[in-house]
Amino acid sequence: MDSVLKPLYIAVSWVIVTLHDFLSPFFGTDSGVSWSLAIVGLVILIRIILIPLFVKQIKSQRALTALQPHMKEIQKKYKDDRQKQSEEMMKLYKEHKTNPLASCFPILAQAPIFFALFTVLNGIGKNPPVKYGVLTQDDVVSAANATFFGAPISQTFLGTNTTTVKIVTVFLIFIMSLTTFTTQRQLMLKGMPKMDSSNNMMLQQQKIMLYAFPVIFAITGVNFPIGVLIYWSTTNFWTWGQQYYVIKRNPTPGSPAFEELARKKRVKNGVNPDVPETPTEPVVDLKGQRQQPKKKKKKSK
Repeated sequence: MDSVLKPLYIAVSWVIVTLHDFLSPFFGTDSGVSWSLAIVGLVILIRIILIPLFVKQIKSQRALTALQPHMKEIQKKYKDDRQKQSEEMMKLYKEHKTNPLASCFPILAQAPIFFALFTVLNGIGKNPPVKYGVLTQDDVVSAANATFFGAPISQTFLGTNTTTVKIVTVFLIFIMSLTTFTTQRQLMLKGMPKMDSSNNMMLQQQKIMLYAFPVIFAITGVNFPIGVLIYWSTTNFWTWGQQYYVIKRNPTPGSPAFEELARKKRVKNGVNPDVPETPTEPVVDLKGQRQQPKKKKKKSK
């Protein structure tokens, strides 16, 4: 496994060491601030690289929004045959080149990097420290001595009896789980179209993610080094901010945020927001793009 992930060990450790060397003149070589900010910088770099994947995720979600009527027809037609229902759903997704699991893509893409960072920091925390990637012996010793609010960034909740480490890890695990929950809840409340079917696959998927991921992180977080907890909490804050921007500026058609934005525009234009304007409301095509209804052609005399 180490031989397969070796390129990732090299990439992750190189980014961290490079950022650490840049920050050392300001905060000190062995400073926990230098090493912690280097991990934060790794998050920012990765999330910038993943922006195209995030855009693809948004497009796929909006395509699913446009497919809702077709999905309901399939569910109604094959309500007594779950296997046939699943087959027809898969055909529909394939035909329109979309995927109901698209919301998981950014997390899945980060998984190998997350594991590589875990391995690098876990090696630093061993006695004696084990170096991975481009880390030198001086680097691992420096990182092993670096602290975050008095707790070594290479330590885990289960790996020590130090009270400071346990307090810091519990706090970071709480932040990691809370930001995971609030990010998913933000998407469900503001960024998704209204759904009235209890069998809706996308709604069920979102509900599972809302509660499952925070619980998983809370349980497994006791095994994560503090540096990994910093990484995941930072990436959650980035996701929340990125999602907030998209929901506010370019909301999904049919979502509460979209309706709220449309209402604000109508108020701004001096139109009564409580009176529906069905003929001029934008519609959504099967690619998830907003379109204006075509104007009727005037009859020639």
